[in-house]
Amino acid sequence: MKRHTAREKALQALFQIDVGHIEPEEAIQNVIKKEEEADPFLRQLVFGVMEHQTEIDALLSDHLEKWTLQRVANVDRAILRMATYEMKYTEDVPVKVILDEAIELAKKFGDDKSGRFINGVLSKVKDALYGPATK
Repeated sequence: MKRHTAREKALQALFQIDVGHIEPEEAIQNVIKKEEEADPFLRQLVFGVMEHQTEIDALLSDHLEKWTLQRVANVDRAILRMATYEMKYTEDVPVKVILDEAIELAKKFGDDKSGRFINGVLSKVKDALYGPATK
């Protein structure tokens, strides 16, 4: 499974966990084909976000202006959590790729304003984690 596809599936699983309050393993099984084995990167994203959700949510909340994380659209919240997890806890993906992927997911699964919103919030998170000069 390509990483882009794994991110899409992870987003769908994280959405189910957040909205449907189901277990991560069940959510993963819901988004993959019955005969398919769950991709390791997909599992890493879902379980990583769940494991670090408290820290991720705190970091995101610090960079939301005039919003609370609970007010953010469910899809956008899942994208923000997943991208923040990747930026903070993984080392093998360039930050620019993480941002680009998150914006693409927002354009595909969010509303008309999601791409710009995701870009703005994640740019602030990136600056907080790496400093403003990071590409």
